[in-house]
Amino acid sequence: MRSPITDYLEDVVASCTGDDDSPLSVAVVTVEGTRYGAGDTEVSFPIQSISKALTYALALDDHGLDAVHEKIDVEPSGDAFNEISLEAETGRPRNAMINAGAIAAHSLVHGADATERADRILALHSAFVGRELAVDESVVDDEMAGAHRNLALAHMLASVGVLACDPHEVVEGYARQCSIDVTSVDLAVLAATMANGGVHPDSGDRVASSAVMRQVLSTMTTCGMYDGTGDWIATVGIPAKSGVSGAVIGVLPGQLGIAVHSPGLDDRGNSVRGVRVFERLSRDMDLHMMDIAPSGHSAVRATRTDGDGTTYELQGDIRFAGAENIMSRVLDDGTDDGDPVTFDLEPARAINGAAIRLLTELIERLRRDGRDVHLADPNGLMDHRSADAG
Repeated sequence: MRSPITDYLEDVVASCTGDDDSPLSVAVVTVEGTRYGAGDTEVSFPIQSISKALTYALALDDHGLDAVHEKIDVEPSGDAFNEISLEAETGRPRNAMINAGAIAAHSLVHGADATERADRILALHSAFVGRELAVDESVVDDEMAGAHRNLALAHMLASVGVLACDPHEVVEGYARQCSIDVTSVDLAVLAATMANGGVHPDSGDRVASSAVMRQVLSTMTTCGMYDGTGDWIATVGIPAKSGVSGAVIGVLPGQLGIAVHSPGLDDRGNSVRGVRVFERLSRDMDLHMMDIAPSGHSAVRATRTDGDGTTYELQGDIRFAGAENIMSRVLDDGTDDGDPVTFDLEPARAINGAAIRLLTELIERLRRDGRDVHLADPNGLMDHRSADAG
């Protein structure tokens, strides 16, 4: 049975494409490693400023929060990403998500020279994605050809004692990290690893500490979308980071990672269609981080198989991620054996609109496949089937 989430993402891509014929893709990866995608997911592009998040993570791991904080502040700048946003008293960049802060963060990564620092940064990105990534050398050349402003920022940081390395060397290394070649699926896996507290969802390998991820995600929440971060958090409500290649990642801790790629930027340096897609996903799937579920328990309490078929006991407060987990369990168990399926909601406490829509679609598709599906809902949790339920 085809996943309704894939169909939904394809509908989102179609509705957000408009007259623009440039690539558009969206990928969603859960913390359990389930992947969904739509659009031009095979198109690769330079990671650009999204690399700032993991470079900051590596600097934190190398030095600790207090030492990094002495060099880089954590306050929103309110300025464009390439502005000279330095603290007047100390010369610190305002945060690690703007260029000045990212250049400072790169200089803090342990390494004998620019090549070693860039190699360590590349290795960390590969670990988060789960495959060997590479740097596009032609992009590096283009970045360095127009690096005058970043060189100026680096020299200014060196003049106030924030930068301990040669400014040109640091900017070259920074250009290399921005030139890592990725796809939207790669970035969704990267975001899911962040959502999983630094543990890769497929391998189970820990590639960053939970404390480092907490700091990085906190900074992304307040600074990740540059001077548009306030609007973003109010409307989308997902910790995020954008890049000038047109990519945006979003991280919902404990749930999933999302990546959208679409060239064409607004006046804040964020992807126009990327923002539009995220607004749609957040609204339709109830993903705003301030829409808090009272319980974090697994949605499936137990699965029973007997002469009456398979029964899934559902529990807690079921939201999109919980409903997706239920759907994945059903698909993994197999949908072609013809046995009846029962969804028992008696142990559940609440279910929001996004989960209702997803479970309703799952039930309808199972029935179209010839399955006998029963819904035990003594508390009427599925009765509120409007888009606003929840």
